[in-house]
Parts: sequence; C-alpha cells; structure tokens
Amino acid sequence: MLLHFSVSNYKAFRGLQSLNLTANNSDKSLPENLITPALPGLKNKTWVKGVGIYGANASGKSTLLEALQALANWVQHSAKTTDPMATIAPIEAFALDPAAANEPTAFAIVFVSKGVRYEYRVAATQQLILHESLRSFPKGTERMWFVRDWSEAEQKHHFSPESPAGLPRHRDIETRTLKNMLYLSKGIAEARSELEPVFRWFVDQMEFLDLSHGHGVGFDFTMKRIERGAGAERQQILEILKHADLGIADAGLTEVDKRGQIENYDKLPKNIQDQILKYNDKFPELQHRSSSSASTALPWENESAGTKRFYSLVGPWLDILRRGATVCIDELETSMHPTMVRELLKLFFSEETNPKGAQIIFTTHNPLLLDTTLIRRDQIWLTDKDHVGEAHLYPLTDYKPRGKESLVRGYMAGRYGAVPFIPDGLLGTSSSVEVLPEREEALND
Repeated sequence: MLLHFSVSNYKAFRGLQSLNLTANNSDKSLPENLITPALPGLKNKTWVKGVGIYGANASGKSTLLEALQALANWVQHSAKTTDPMATIAPIEAFALDPAAANEPTAFAIVFVSKGVRYEYRVAATQQLILHESLRSFPKGTERMWFVRDWSEAEQKHHFSPESPAGLPRHRDIETRTLKNMLYLSKGIAEARSELEPVFRWFVDQMEFLDLSHGHGVGFDFTMKRIERGAGAERQQILEILKHADLGIADAGLTEVDKRGQIENYDKLPKNIQDQILKYNDKFPELQHRSSSSASTALPWENESAGTKRFYSLVGPWLDILRRGATVCIDELETSMHPTMVRELLKLFFSEETNPKGAQIIFTTHNPLLLDTTLIRRDQIWLTDKDHVGEAHLYPLTDYKPRGKESLVRGYMAGRYGAVPFIPDGLLGTSSSVEVLPEREEALND
C-alpha cells in the first residue's frame, strides 16, 4: 500500500512535489473508498484507495507517474550496473533551468509491505548517488536500517548508524557498492534477506499501465486467463465482458495457422515445420449477440478500439485487485466511455471486489468523473504550470470547495486551475471560448 510519494527536480517538476494518500477524517463520505490498516503508531489513520489527477496537457500529470515508475525500475535494476562511470538513467533533471542539471533529483516514498511501514529516500545526479536511506516502523517507532551519504572531500560514501536496527552492517558489501548503484538493490543481489519485503514491494506491488494513444495494454494477459478454461478468474472476466454493454456473449481465442503464409512449407524439414506451428499467432475471439439465435464471432482486427481496450484491460484489472497491488494508469479514459471508466473504478472502491485494499493512481481529462457519488474530494489532485514552466501538484482540498459545489462546473470554469487558459484563441486574436463567470472570478481572486 502506498502512503506518500515525493519528488523534486525531475522532468517537469523543479521544486518538491508530494502526493499524500492520507484521507481527511472529517470527510465522512464514501467510506468504502478508504483503507484502514492496523499500522502501529498511526492510530485512527485512513488512506484512500485511489486518486485521480487532473491537469492541462504538459502540466505534469504524467510526470508524477513517470517518477514513480523511474524509482521502481531503478530499484529493480540498479544492481546490474557494472560501470562506475555509467550514467544513472532514471535521473532526468528539470530541463528549463540550466542550474537544475547540477542539482540532485530526489525521491521519497512511504509504503506498507507485509504489514510494516517503510520509508525509502534517495537523491542523485546522473553521475552518483548523494544520499540513500531506509527506515522501518514495525512497532510505530522509527528503526533506521541504513543511511548512505556521499563525501565530496573523501570521494566515497559514508554509512550510518554504526549499529543499525533491522539491517546489520555489512562493510564488505558497502565497499563493493558502486557510487552510481543503489545499496538497496546491491543488498538484494548479495542475498540480504532482510531487504526482501522492501524490494518485493517495488517488484510485485507496483504496476504501471499506459493507456495513452500509441501505447496501450496488450491483449495477451486477458486472453491467457480465458485460455486456461474453467475457473473463477476466467468466469469473472467473462461476466464483466458480458455486462459491459459491448454485445459480447462469450469469449475465446482463435489461432492463425502460419503454414499457409510460408512458401514451400511442405518441403521444409519436419523439425522446422514443428517450430513454425509452435509459434502460431493467437488472437482473442469474441462472440457477439446477433439477430439470429446463434452468436457471431468477429475477427479481432474488426473489433472497435474501445472493445479492444476494455478486453485488454479487464484481465490485469482483476489481477491487481486480487493481489491488492498499487497501479498507476496514464490517461485512463482513452477509447472508453465515461460510464465504462466509472464502473471500472467502482471495482476498486468496493469492499466486495477489492478486499485487499488495492489502490489506483490515474491521470485523466474527463470532468464527468468529478462526481462525489463516485470519488471523494480528497481523492482529486491537480497539476498546473507556472509562468516559468515549473509544474506543481496540489490537492483539490486546498481550494476548500463548498459542500454542494459542482466540481465539474468549478473545474471546467478554472476555479481550481489545472485547465488550459487560452483567452485570445489559438491564433492569439480572439477568444474562441466563453469565459464563465466562475473562471473570471477565480482569475480575479
């Protein structure tokens, strides 16, 4: 479970930006949207099961998810570094200020793995790691596992404390950890079993799906779950597909026989023929309700973009709920109707379909999801850029919207920022959009 994430000097972000998933306890709405784990030292604290991030194009929405993914990938792969002079790829400083290239990019994350709260921090340039630390809170009080700081004068890292709780010092591993390598990752590579819950959270509990145009989730995951035959997981996928108003009656798969695509196939040696057959292409096959009593299958390439997107997403979606993972999704609404997106989100916000407290962090432009019967106000975050191009992340609750205020109208009017402001039109000659009174009032505040 993700509790808090901060990042600074990364891509669109210059200053420190923080995403806090702590719920507002004074807000009594939609209790099913909350997680209440028994965490020592955090009595009566609750966290949200997800947040939606709104903002104009190029305002920093995707940057937040990219920062989370950069940290997760760095933890997973840093131990593979063999060249002490290699560039640290995940580090991408703010590009619009030349001074930022000489300053560190910093990440800080607080999460729960196997019932224990951890806090991990790292700051680095593209050349070396300046700070890295890990602490846990198994009984509510802090236990410092390690602190690693770079000494410019000595050109080496210093580790502390001398006798840490949770992760005993191993000076040989410390010495062999390159200056551009994470000690957390090196420890895992050196079989430090104490670090497994931390490492496995980044590997097994963080998922990233990009639904933006040009990317998209492949159909393989869902298709393989259906291919397995009978089973609760397959049945649940089929039920969702049938009830999604896509006209689907059943789902299976079809295999493209490559023998007819290869000239002189019959003359090839038997072992080559077998290899070709082994790699026949498989595609989903959806049976659609038709005017006749029998259903009709359509070739996969003839299915609509929305049907393909929903089919491809439903398998991973249910798997994330089953595992209680945290998923980050860019442009959630791509090729799907708002009602469909709403129903997918309701699976996350239901105690019945999400008993393990899976979380979702998604970006969107869809104002129709700003519905307080679906999502709480403390689940809505916004991004905007200032006059020097720096992106800022902030919660909707900073604006303290009135109890019965329409969030859709307030957002579209620009009351909370995070929307494009083009008063003179794209050609700079005249306004093509009426400025609503709420927007004018907000701009004059």
